[in-house]
Amino acid sequence: MHNNNWLLWALLVAAIAGIFCGWFFGHSMLAIEWVGELFLDALKMVIIPLIVAAVISGIASLGGASGGLKRLGGLTVGYYFCTTAIAVLLGLIIVNIIQPGAGITEVSQVVPDRVSGKEETGFVEIIRSLIGDNIVASAAETKLLEVIVFSILFAAALTTVGERGKPLVAFFEGMNDVMIKIVVWIMYFAPIGIFALISSKLGDSGGGEHFWREILGVGKYMLTVIIGLTMHFFVLMTILLIVSRRGRQFIATMSKALITAFGTASSTATLPLTMECALEANVDKRAVKFVLPLGSTVNMDGTALYEAVAVMFIAQAYGIYMTPTDQVVIFITATLAAIGAAGIPEAGLVTMVIVLTAVGLPMEGIGLLLAVDWFLDRLRTTVNVWGDSVGSTVIERICFR
Repeated sequence: MHNNNWLLWALLVAAIAGIFCGWFFGHSMLAIEWVGELFLDALKMVIIPLIVAAVISGIASLGGASGGLKRLGGLTVGYYFCTTAIAVLLGLIIVNIIQPGAGITEVSQVVPDRVSGKEETGFVEIIRSLIGDNIVASAAETKLLEVIVFSILFAAALTTVGERGKPLVAFFEGMNDVMIKIVVWIMYFAPIGIFALISSKLGDSGGGEHFWREILGVGKYMLTVIIGLTMHFFVLMTILLIVSRRGRQFIATMSKALITAFGTASSTATLPLTMECALEANVDKRAVKFVLPLGSTVNMDGTALYEAVAVMFIAQAYGIYMTPTDQVVIFITATLAAIGAAGIPEAGLVTMVIVLTAVGLPMEGIGLLLAVDWFLDRLRTTVNVWGDSVGSTVIERICFR
């Protein structure tokens, strides 16, 4: 992979310019929203073929259903579970210290439209989302967890047919290389796309003046989330430094993916670039092909932390005391739901509904958060992608070094 420092600086400038223009020009920036959507569509276009090719070729190199796959899969899921649990615990500690919901006098009495109909979602639906009855439909609807499960089963079976499977393995290895090359081409247009996405989204929220009023209303809540996400970012950095000597060099290489995550607010859309950056950082391709696609769907450190803070904020705003037992329930449900809810549409919102339901809090409370959720979504997505990236290095050190 060649060095693209110019692209990193271009992305930084684009993100800052997007915030500036969206803040001062407001709704007029909606005129270029289509440019950002076009960039997003280009990234989404390569996601399914890239995941299928990467997972199948990566697992095939491990020997399919052998002990290598079992160990890799078990360690990956175990690592993601641990870091998600750490994120939730960190969020609960910080929200109890800062108490951002204390003193809130105006609370919502209406269940937001985006929440209606999701109250019945539970862990049964999450488990069922692992398997799709039509893999073509799953791919068309970008249900990545179903696609990944199918790809794992396909790769495991492929390695059991001996010589007859080798042409297919070679095909998917070549397909993976081609998809990565297309990602490189798409990223030449990333600065324009990131600028359009950020400026139009901020403009759609009413511009800087309106956004500032929203900050004043729930500023303490935003500050709590930002502090928590920042601390967890450095927790992950500490893990990285313990298992690897990459440190600053690694985060510099991954910066393009992190800025893109902030711009797109989607770890799924960022996945192609995350994989490309990880390969550029010399992470073993076997870890990249398996750990990162799985991480983009089940590893939501930032989202899990955000959900814990948001649920406690809602309880504080409504004057409902959360006992230690209630907070243990929040810890367990937020951790499990964040890992399992990837196959459900609007996964972050569904996760919050599950946690609120588990502790008996009102769904109307979500209305307090929606005005600033679009901004916090970008921050937690950035932490999600960072968690995936660190995970690929940790698993590489354990399994391949």
